[in-house]
Amino acid sequence: MKTDLIYGIEDRPPFKDALFAALQHLLAIFVAIITPPLIIASALKLDVEKTGFLVSMSLFASGVSTFIQCRRFGPIGAKLLCIQGTSFSFIGPIIATGLVGGLPLIFGVCMAAAPIEMIISRTFKYMRNIITPLVSGIVVLLIGLSLIKVGIISCGGGYTAMDNGTFASWENLSIAGAVLLSVLFFNRCKNKYLRMSSIVLGLCLGYGLAFVLGKVDMSVLNVEMLMSFNIPQPFKYGLDFNVSSFIAIGLVYMITAIEATGDVTANSMISGLKIEGDDYLKRVSGGVMADGFNSFLAGIFNSFPNSIFAQNNGIIQLTGVASRYVGYYIAAMLILLGLFPIVGAVFSLMPDPVLGGATLLMFGTVAAAGIRIVASQNIGRKETLVLAVSLSLGLGVELMPDVLSQAPEAIRSIFSSGITTGGLTAIIANIVIRVKEENEE
Repeated sequence: MKTDLIYGIEDRPPFKDALFAALQHLLAIFVAIITPPLIIASALKLDVEKTGFLVSMSLFASGVSTFIQCRRFGPIGAKLLCIQGTSFSFIGPIIATGLVGGLPLIFGVCMAAAPIEMIISRTFKYMRNIITPLVSGIVVLLIGLSLIKVGIISCGGGYTAMDNGTFASWENLSIAGAVLLSVLFFNRCKNKYLRMSSIVLGLCLGYGLAFVLGKVDMSVLNVEMLMSFNIPQPFKYGLDFNVSSFIAIGLVYMITAIEATGDVTANSMISGLKIEGDDYLKRVSGGVMADGFNSFLAGIFNSFPNSIFAQNNGIIQLTGVASRYVGYYIAAMLILLGLFPIVGAVFSLMPDPVLGGATLLMFGTVAAAGIRIVASQNIGRKETLVLAVSLSLGLGVELMPDVLSQAPEAIRSIFSSGITTGGLTAIIANIVIRVKEENEE
């Protein structure tokens, strides 16, 4: 396939070119990697030490995962310039799980459910009839809509502000508004580097404003942090298990398998590779397999599930560098950043309104992506019914959780998440309506 690439998949760019391309990828993914642990830690009211460690391990796990995707070990890995990082899709279910059983339950359930995606990678052609693009779009839309609530809470000051009576103060809303507007401003600049770093610049501006307003407490930072290293500690917080949480997390793994397929396909196209035939299927299968395996690995190192980042496909197109060897540089940078506790500590001190201003826009784009997926399908009577019943039940449970207050504990724990309720409804409705139509024919 003809492309305008400067360096193809198997090319080895000179050190200078490879390093520059790797830095651009790092700029595009850094904030996206550290945001999920910061949001989850805030929702669970974790202290600075735990928050910083989770941020560091997210960077470390993302580096290891990226290396596996680019290198490929047996059937694991796409052998493309695929960058992995902490997934946004799991934030809602993880917070719900953490409120029930804390970090041990989160890591235990995420590890237990990870093989679901690995199994799908080997049986994908059969699962595509069940998890259709319509179902995927509905789940992604529900994920985005549920996360917007999380973003708004952060804009107001987070759960800590709710407890101390400062929620939605003018300082908090001003900081969040300044971050949101600055991200939008830089994102609309003609300079490509300003666009690429719009979120980073917005966070820096918000961080500075929060510091001036006395919202940042730097007293926890010390010389010891500058001189020390984070040694990864497998199973530091222990493991636990819960069936209802397993179902909720497992459903998201099914959806991320679909997303990973699309990301690998897009990466292959941009990299000038065919998107049909045995080689293509091997890349997709390896990419999805690695998605699940790396999420399992992340749990071991006290991090959250990983997924392939779609934004890096745009960087490949922008730079003309598709060499998977650049991924080794990116992986090394992420691992090194994860080993320095000062990195996690600095970001763990980031006030909630700063994070909320940036994530509100990110979560809105997640919901918009779900709408685009749904809109890409031919929406007929059947699709409208599936969409209507799924969104009604999913959003209904999300907006009015007390509707399940009289249900048995087992039912309540499974369907308390709007993502789970809407996602399972979409799968079941899609199957039932299709089977009914086939029988009528």
